[in-house]
Amino acid sequence: MSLRFAGYAALFDRPDRGGDMIRAGAFQPLPPRVPLLWDHAGPPIGTIETLAEDARGLRVIGALPDGPRADRLRAAPPGLSFGYRVKRAARQGTYRELLSLDLIEVSLVSAPMQPLARVYFIEEN
Repeated sequence: MSLRFAGYAALFDRPDRGGDMIRAGAFQPLPPRVPLLWDHAGPPIGTIETLAEDARGLRVIGALPDGPRADRLRAAPPGLSFGYRVKRAARQGTYRELLSLDLIEVSLVSAPMQPLARVYFIEEN
């Protein structure tokens, strides 16, 4: 059995704890595939099935094989985060606007930089 989840790895127009604010379109063009990691480290722990920008942010649907990490996800849905390289940014008052990014990976994390970047839905496969 495996576990599927959905959530947002990034939210647009909301500052994160580090003072960055991602703007809509920043992830375009989306890469065809990115790895799913645990806390931005180690080998991939599952797969990202769908990545898409919508009006809210970067929506993610992923899957984990059954095991300890899937058990942790079931017990307490974690946050989501992403690794990236900045291609274009601008200073906007106290925030850095991220206008264009290279998406490197998506991670399940215990404490996301963007507090609202979370897993919102879990289902058994």
